[in-house]
Amino acid sequence: MTPSTVPNEPPAILVVEDDAIIAWDIALQLRSLGYRALGPAATGAQAIELAGSLRPALVLMDIHLRGPMDGIAAALAIRADFDVPSVFLSAFVAGNGLERAAAARPAGYIAKPFTEHDLRAVVASALGRDAQPA
Repeated sequence: MTPSTVPNEPPAILVVEDDAIIAWDIALQLRSLGYRALGPAATGAQAIELAGSLRPALVLMDIHLRGPMDGIAAALAIRADFDVPSVFLSAFVAGNGLERAAAARPAGYIAKPFTEHDLRAVVASALGRDAQPA
């Protein structure tokens, strides 16, 4: 049984965000909504490593990350290797990024800046359940 499917445990969500303050705020919002916030990861490689070891139910993935791998490539790898969906977080997507993001089959998209209400709705939809954790 993976950590994200332990009975009576709230769903675990991996936060992938290269800005530490934003990552901390997202984790705080997730906890206030009753989810378990994992991470954060600041690079695509860290995101893939944590997704493999922690097996979250969902990944909140910034598109622009530190290092050579962006969030789109990391989300593709996480879905392919671990079958974990991602929700993209970004202020904007330029150029062919929108096509690449769509090809990653995200479970949702949140435009920065976002409210806790936005986060609740997109995470609940991505997890396929009501807005409140199990």
